[in-house]
Amino acid sequence: MMRVDALLSRYGYCSRREAKGWVNAGRVVCQGVVVKNVNSRVEPKDVLVDGEPVPFVDGLYVALNKPIGYTCSHDEEGDLVYDLLPAQWLQRGDGVNSVGRLDKETSGLLLLTDDGAFLHALTSPKRHVPKVYEFETESPIPKDAVAQFAAGTLLLRGEKTPCAPATLRIVEPCKGELVLHEGRYHQVRRMMAAVGAPVKLLHRSAIGALRLDDLKLQPGEWVAIDPALFK
Repeated sequence: MMRVDALLSRYGYCSRREAKGWVNAGRVVCQGVVVKNVNSRVEPKDVLVDGEPVPFVDGLYVALNKPIGYTCSHDEEGDLVYDLLPAQWLQRGDGVNSVGRLDKETSGLLLLTDDGAFLHALTSPKRHVPKVYEFETESPIPKDAVAQFAAGTLLLRGEKTPCAPATLRIVEPCKGELVLHEGRYHQVRRMMAAVGAPVKLLHRSAIGALRLDDLKLQPGEWVAIDPALFK
């Protein structure tokens, strides 16, 4: 149960100070009855605001097909992935953040949530959640990179520990698929550059059991997902 003013603030409708105006205007209804007091305690699932149910009362979990040119940041200049989401989401009490990042020139599957525990669980190195990347390179991919990546012996410049074993599949001379179980900075680009095949196009197609193709999202579109997919 929550106070009405806390509910309106928690789910991004307005500030707690502004809540009284929303209630006085008859915009909040609980089980068919117009709420008249901001101090009333309600169950969020029983509430309609402006005639619509409160969205994502148990936590916000969405998958986004990130377009090239968008940045996974709240405060940088230019186009941000958060610009693609409903503005109300960004006012939710716990905020909305991406689960990991894709760089500006990388497209594909990106998860977003307001659940801090979910975010940290999926980004923890201990979880080893597989992530699948499809890419095109400027030069042919050396065949011996398959064994090198699988052995976990590739040491990236400036790092003290080699990359964890990764699965590389060469689709065409300049096209490949890489499955990673960790998330180092610009890892795919740095790994491919290290073997002499710099990446020119990069796309993340899957995280764990969730595949972007199954979601049928156009670039910039999002859809709610079940967090149980990642348990």
